[in-house]
Amino acid sequence: MFSPGPHSTTQHRAKTPGAAVLESSFMQGERLGEESTAGKLAGLGRLREAAAHPSSEEAVRRQRERGKLTARERIELLLDPGTFVELDRYRVHRSHNFGMDARKPLGDGVITGYGEIDGRRVCVFSQDFTVFGGSLGEVFAQKICKVMDLALSTGCPIVGINDSGGARIQEGVLSLAGYAEIFHRNVRASGVVPQISVILGPCAGGAVYSPAITDFIFMVEGTSHMFITGPDVIRAVTGEEVSFEELGGAATHNARSGVAHFSAPDEESCLSDVRYLLSFLPENNLESPPYFEPADDPERMEEGLATLIPDSPQRPYDMREAIRMVVDGGEFFEVQEAWAQNLVVGFARLGGHAVGVVGNQPAVLAGTLDIDASVKGARFVRFCDAFNIPLLTFVDVPGFMPGTDQEWGGIIRHGAKLLYAFSEATVPKMTVITRKAYGGAYDVMNSKHIGADVNVAWPTGEIAVMGAPAAVNIIFRREIAEAEDPEAKRRELISSYEKQFNNPMVAAEMGYLDDIIDPRETRPYLIRALSMVESKRPERPPRKHGNIPL
Repeated sequence: MFSPGPHSTTQHRAKTPGAAVLESSFMQGERLGEESTAGKLAGLGRLREAAAHPSSEEAVRRQRERGKLTARERIELLLDPGTFVELDRYRVHRSHNFGMDARKPLGDGVITGYGEIDGRRVCVFSQDFTVFGGSLGEVFAQKICKVMDLALSTGCPIVGINDSGGARIQEGVLSLAGYAEIFHRNVRASGVVPQISVILGPCAGGAVYSPAITDFIFMVEGTSHMFITGPDVIRAVTGEEVSFEELGGAATHNARSGVAHFSAPDEESCLSDVRYLLSFLPENNLESPPYFEPADDPERMEEGLATLIPDSPQRPYDMREAIRMVVDGGEFFEVQEAWAQNLVVGFARLGGHAVGVVGNQPAVLAGTLDIDASVKGARFVRFCDAFNIPLLTFVDVPGFMPGTDQEWGGIIRHGAKLLYAFSEATVPKMTVITRKAYGGAYDVMNSKHIGADVNVAWPTGEIAVMGAPAAVNIIFRREIAEAEDPEAKRRELISSYEKQFNNPMVAAEMGYLDDIIDPRETRPYLIRALSMVESKRPERPPRKHGNIPL
């Protein structure tokens, strides 16, 4: 658990008995102009103390009992030590309804400002559940909007730490307007600066739409919750009984809904993961991701890749192993690891350069593309394209998932999202076909035909309209039926079909593959290829924006 440092907000807790001191400190601020210079400095110190401790000891104690850090401690963990610069620490709400004017805590329940992560700029806001339950009012929203505007104007990422009971009911429509102002800025910033949402408590109702618009959502097991309507409303309207954790906990949104991208066991590891994610990302859409001199030899040949693919095309293997054997140091930071597991996406480095990796997962649903996998891949590909992160695709796909659930659920529309995303992307795009690449799924998975720059296959690659057994059953239906031994004839035809079509040579002869490579040389080949295509300058017709099949 977090151990308070020398500058931790907890060390002064005994000096701040709560709202009474806070209120008198605020009033002291009103009288600063009547004092000497020394008195003004002393008054400023008292104001800063009150702003740093806007809530009572009891409220902080309850926060800790829930296993949660304070809003300020979270910022201290997220940012490099000593780099945080706070904004608007003395702002207070302007509401007089329902006795609100009797308490005006400095900061109004949210801490905003900027600092550094690994020496790079970042803007941040951290909602304080110990002040009015972290509820959002007019001034609360204005503070968030101000720091978002700063992030957009200066071109740096923004990290929002969410821990709020929702709209501040006492402020009525001002709260709703505040949410909408934040949403509007989320949309304006989308694709311009990275936006990261960290859910470290409740996030309910309209509040969930800001994180939903941002690029990545982090949650913590047991304490993070997101939902539109809570268990009580659901029980009243539908009669369903559901707990907070089952309805909107970290496990639910990481494994079932796909709303969240990362899950952590505690807040410390969650915020560490945020820092790690940012190491792969540029500060804005006009910059390249940071480069790190690789300790891993760019010319390394990986013997394990030669034996990774099973001899039987029906046997699975873990595509993550292929990815880790190729990228720098075997480091692969997977995104949405628990959702749509038949497609693997995440960040890695290749020769020191950040890359976004997409790969079919033969160990889950044979690597087929279904609705969830298509949406997962499309979202990730579009993020990488927006922020100049090259794409590396590993292909082993037998096709799209068949079934009425998929067809009625709109697999045509959702599958088209992945096709659209890959085709739209202008970053360097490289593809390695490890085994199966069948039918329309071959086209969709970053094929040469939709704009990939480098396409290679291993000797185990199989590029065809469909698998040999299905193809033979269609093409030779009558011949098999008329044979003396239909099953023997079928096996013979399957073998012939596999020799003719289920190998990469046909595609290579057509120029659809740039090369057929030894799996062991995949890493050096891709590093050289990336060096060649990273300076590409594609031309696209001018337009306002395309119309992705949402």
